[in-house]
Amino acid sequence: MRSPLKLLFLCTGNSCRSQMAEAWARELCGDRFEVFSAGLEPQGIDPRAAAVMREAGIDISAARSKHVEELARVSFDHVITVCDRAGERCPVFGGQARVTHVGFDDPPCLARSARSEEQALSHYRRVRDEIREFVEKLPELLEKEGESR
Repeated sequence: MRSPLKLLFLCTGNSCRSQMAEAWARELCGDRFEVFSAGLEPQGIDPRAAAVMREAGIDISAARSKHVEELARVSFDHVITVCDRAGERCPVFGGQARVTHVGFDDPPCLARSARSEEQALSHYRRVRDEIREFVEKLPELLEKEGESR
């Protein structure tokens, strides 16, 4: 049995989207992946992100935003950038890390124009669900990608 693939979900703040992706991957993919998340400019866990993940039965409130440099010694198999800014500024990873960009909308940015807390949370819920759908397909996507190497 081969060891689990090491995955990094990378975004700018490691406060929302990458944290959601890490939590979903741990929940849905279990022992298939060793999962990490980090940011280019860590900002702490977004309380609304924690709230909507809690609604889905996953508690990320104790998670910690990490700078990508904290994980410099980890030899990743795959790095997935989940925001456009991280996709544009993604650092170079040594070893055989493949980088894939899958941009998701920025819930905190969308929430700024919300007229109510419920409307703000609706942006977070939508992105949470989109990330879950992506993560559900991730094992198949990475398997196909591995075959094309």
